[in-house]
Amino acid sequence: MSSDKSIKPELVLASSSPRRKELIALLGLPVTVMPSGASEETPEDWTPRQIVEELSLRKALAVQQEMKADIPSDSSIIIGSDTIVVLDDVIMGKPRDEQDAFHMLSQLSGKAHEVYTGVSCVRASDSRSVTSHRVTKVRMRPLSEAQISRYVATGEPMDKAGAYGIQEIGALLVEAIEGDYFNVVGLPVSLVAILLEQFEVTVP
Repeated sequence: MSSDKSIKPELVLASSSPRRKELIALLGLPVTVMPSGASEETPEDWTPRQIVEELSLRKALAVQQEMKADIPSDSSIIIGSDTIVVLDDVIMGKPRDEQDAFHMLSQLSGKAHEVYTGVSCVRASDSRSVTSHRVTKVRMRPLSEAQISRYVATGEPMDKAGAYGIQEIGALLVEAIEGDYFNVVGLPVSLVAILLEQFEVTVP
């Protein structure tokens, strides 16, 4: 008989992102979604790596604290994640409004940028944590103002770092990528698998 069942804990996704929910399901483990209400404010002098790693950990720990009140002995592992776009050392989060989305996409047009995603795994029972990040380079094709306006009008850019979603209509704007595609979507699942191994959780 296999003893694998003893090391197949439930994962808790500290995000309301439907994209991350779909991706984490690829790990084949039971998943519960508990969005984090953690602040995403960071000091201006933080590097992209600091931002995504610290915010991913902050989100996971916030959910862990919520769970602790109800299930102090729970062995679930909380997954926190944060994604930003960096163009010429300028950090882009989610657009504030349509005008901001248009401005971001105008800046990205015809240029290469980097997408950073931080991932943290926190065990609910004892707060043990591991954190890392991935970087993917993305090149946008040159876009006209009319093309950008039409894309912004779809509403897709509004909840995405850098104002585009590579897995949806935004794929039409991307010329090339170098690195992990799922990192750009918002959750590098191979990195999650690597981090889970430190809790003796092996997938697949």
